[in-house]
Amino acid sequence: MHKLKVFIVGIVINVCCIMTYAQNRVTGNVSDVNGESIIGASILEKGTTNGTVTDIDGNFTLNVSEGATLQISYIGYTTQEVVVTARPLTIILEEDTQTLDEVVVVAYGAQKKVTVTGAISSVSGNDLIKTPTGSIGNALAGKLTGVSTVQYSGEPGADAAEIYVRGVTTLNSSSPLVQVDGVERDFTQIDPNEIESITILKDASATAVFGVRGANGVILVTTKRGKEGKANISVTASTGITVPTRLLEFADSYQYASFYNEAQIRDGVNPNNVKFSPEMLTAFQTQSDPLLYPNMNWLDYILKDYAQQSQHNVNISGGNNFFRYFVSAGMYTQGGLFKTFDTGYDFNFDFKRYNYRANLDFNLSKSTELSLNIGGRVEDKNTPISAEDQNQLFRHLYWATPFSGAGIVDGKWIKTNPDVIPNPGSDGLNPYYGRGYNNKVGNTLNVDVQLKQKLDFITKGLSFNVKGSYNSSYAQTKSRSSSKAYYVAVKNDDGSMGYRKYGEDGTLGYGESFDKGRNWYFETSLNYNTTINSAHNLGALLLYNQSKYYYPGTFTDLPKGYVGMVGRLTYDYLSKYMIEFNMGYNGSENFAPGKRYGFFPAGSIGWVMTEEPFMEEIKNYVSYLKLRASYGVVGNDNTQDRRFMYIADPFYLNGSGYNFGTNVSGNRGGAYEGAKSNPDVTWEKAYKQNLGVDLYFLNDRLMTTFDIFKEHRRDILVVPSSLPSYIGMTLPVLNNGIVNSRGYEITLRWDDKIGNDFRYWISPNLSFARNKIVEQMEVRPNEDYLWRTGKPINQPFGRKFWGFYDETANERYKAQFGKDIADHSVVLKNGDAVYVDINEDGVINDDDKIAMGYTNVPEYVVGANMGFEWKGFDLSMQWTGAWNTSRMLQETLREPLGDTNNKGLLLYQYQDRWTEETASTAKLPRASITSKANNIVDSDLYLVDARYLRLKSLEVGYNFNAPFMTKMRLNSLRVYANGYNLLTFDVLKITDPESRTSDRPNYPLTRVFTVGLKLGF
Repeated sequence: MHKLKVFIVGIVINVCCIMTYAQNRVTGNVSDVNGESIIGASILEKGTTNGTVTDIDGNFTLNVSEGATLQISYIGYTTQEVVVTARPLTIILEEDTQTLDEVVVVAYGAQKKVTVTGAISSVSGNDLIKTPTGSIGNALAGKLTGVSTVQYSGEPGADAAEIYVRGVTTLNSSSPLVQVDGVERDFTQIDPNEIESITILKDASATAVFGVRGANGVILVTTKRGKEGKANISVTASTGITVPTRLLEFADSYQYASFYNEAQIRDGVNPNNVKFSPEMLTAFQTQSDPLLYPNMNWLDYILKDYAQQSQHNVNISGGNNFFRYFVSAGMYTQGGLFKTFDTGYDFNFDFKRYNYRANLDFNLSKSTELSLNIGGRVEDKNTPISAEDQNQLFRHLYWATPFSGAGIVDGKWIKTNPDVIPNPGSDGLNPYYGRGYNNKVGNTLNVDVQLKQKLDFITKGLSFNVKGSYNSSYAQTKSRSSSKAYYVAVKNDDGSMGYRKYGEDGTLGYGESFDKGRNWYFETSLNYNTTINSAHNLGALLLYNQSKYYYPGTFTDLPKGYVGMVGRLTYDYLSKYMIEFNMGYNGSENFAPGKRYGFFPAGSIGWVMTEEPFMEEIKNYVSYLKLRASYGVVGNDNTQDRRFMYIADPFYLNGSGYNFGTNVSGNRGGAYEGAKSNPDVTWEKAYKQNLGVDLYFLNDRLMTTFDIFKEHRRDILVVPSSLPSYIGMTLPVLNNGIVNSRGYEITLRWDDKIGNDFRYWISPNLSFARNKIVEQMEVRPNEDYLWRTGKPINQPFGRKFWGFYDETANERYKAQFGKDIADHSVVLKNGDAVYVDINEDGVINDDDKIAMGYTNVPEYVVGANMGFEWKGFDLSMQWTGAWNTSRMLQETLREPLGDTNNKGLLLYQYQDRWTEETASTAKLPRASITSKANNIVDSDLYLVDARYLRLKSLEVGYNFNAPFMTKMRLNSLRVYANGYNLLTFDVLKITDPESRTSDRPNYPLTRVFTVGLKLGF
């Protein structure tokens, strides 16, 4: 027994010796290239879950298998693999410039991307250049999460989209604050070749520093700067054409006349007394007499097939250790689509823009840097003078009837003879032809001077900054109005054609007007950044700013201004645990003394989980995981040009006057009372929450970002509507509005290579934002379903369409609802619209309207950026889509023949109308004049789905690498072709899904095709 025990103990000792022999104890130290110890670096035995992290001195100890390979990683550094040796390991990690040095622009500074805890999206200027549009805002569509754009117009020089950050969140203006190089400025007309990046700040932690200006989100535009090195010259030139994406289609003369006659007959007019006789119908069909019986497609007649567009830029950048520079000059031109018909002057739309910029940086000493930015543009814009204001040009064009004129014949403007066709309506030339033109030349100048002084002699990492900016704009508009004679065709007794002249050709008159604006901005700040024990990174910012704006929209003689303080504290431990606190303390002159300043705090935290030891075993699959959370309060003082709402009740002189006594001719002048004041009025407050996840897989080939957010907006300015109009008083503006918003954002990006030459990527994104009115001081409606409170902002309301009336309609309606069809205030005839009696009171009126559809601003916005590079070739495309958005068709798009029954008729209104033959497929009511009051009211008949998917931009290019380039001293040579708004898939079909369908239609949206050349020297 004793021998057995000795034998067992011997076996155990031998096994232990073998295990000790197989397990090597490895030690080592990890540092950076500067010799600084790296604390918390991950040490992992490859192919296992066996690992550890370095201590405060960068040292580690780990038992590993014989011949093991160690993987050493740390955020911001390139991962290394080292084979275990008997000696202690000395490992030096090199910075991964792609991750460590990647910074994003934030309010009043920049941060390393790995330490950002707020909700921020950004896009580079190189991506924006690929979209050939005149307005930078249009290029943002679908590129960034949290941003939705709606481009209503394609007018040259006036095609900027409306931009929303995380949707509409207030009953007042939801426009975001825009800053260019840290100063509030318009960015839509900047040359894209000047832009380094555009950053969108979305949550409270990112925007709280803007205080009363940040609640609607902030757009930060950063322009390019020179870098130390030899001079680089870039020359870009492109030219192309623009064409409308989609034009309205109108009925021709025969269809129009047939529709009109049918409407009269269905309304009870004797067929022998209809407006258009059989002879007229025949003439319209055969076009046997086009001067007396014209048949004009006016949009086709007055618009060209295409207009020209071009963009050119030359810039040079470079510098040395004392002076760095970026200097740029650019020109953009876009012609209009209108024909001028040899009037002797050009009244067509036309836009020319000349951009210039010089960003200069001087190192006055090792610790002092002076920066000077000079930028601006000159704009030259031409527009035709319209019959009414400029916003109604296309409205009047759409009113034109196809038989109202024959256009320009032998140099004469021919209108239809009313003796031949009674009341023919307005022709397509009348809104603008011969009326002259407006020419507006504007000059915008932006200047920044900034001094940065390091204060390392006080303490390392401390710096002082002072900045002053001046912005001015001036514009002169020359109005050259005129008139044009027109003719009507008259058939002479001998059968020949003569003309009767009306009016005279006028000479161009002259008038001018001026616009001006200027403002200044000043800020000074202290910045502090330091690293303690190579692990604790601390940053602080204390900033004072002040601004003044001259010639504001209201009370133009009184400047408006802002003053405020900004504070920021940031801390991270090993870029693993992060915390940030931001605050803005701002004052606005919109509010009463004692109520002008507010404190707006926000905080955020972040945690990079993949730097934890327990995540080591999955780092081959999940390479990066960061959790983010933020909460804060931000303000909004955008009162839509309402100022001084706190002062004593105002009154105004020289109103329309009053009538006193009897037998008094006319009113007598007097004063009238304005809206009541509110001394307690203040800004809106937005309480914002955000949770986010940044998750990268497979060595960062697949990158994802997910954010979910909520916002509670309160103290929104509203005007109570509880007083009846006969009281004669307007109640004051009150801070009683409340709106809640919520949503989420998802971004994916897959970036990979196949072989050495082929790289491809795809980056889809999805944004969702929805709002709900909680309080707006709404007067209680007659029915609960009429409440707009509880619905989204600008929720459409309308009657619920049931079907078209016929002999069996009442029986079918009663079978469905148990009641007869309600009184529609007209005698219903076959083909009339029948609406559901929502409140079952037997009468159809405004109390039977319900919420339906969605607003003009989409709730869902999707984008997809994809492309590839192969040797010298590359292709990139941007898809953009939107859904949960609707348009309520109005005026010409809804009402056949218009309100005067001699205006435009759309082709779909003719084709889709109810007839006995189309009763089962008709989409619109019967042709009628007397029943239009019933048939064209707001209803889901005219609420259309405006969802779409659009190929927003596409670029195909080739980068040459040939021997001749060396002889020409070319560093780069690129040829490319690109386009904008190339394909659209939608269900609307009548017009472009983004266009305005109200009574103020805009210039058509355009599709752009360009070819270009880029040279680098």
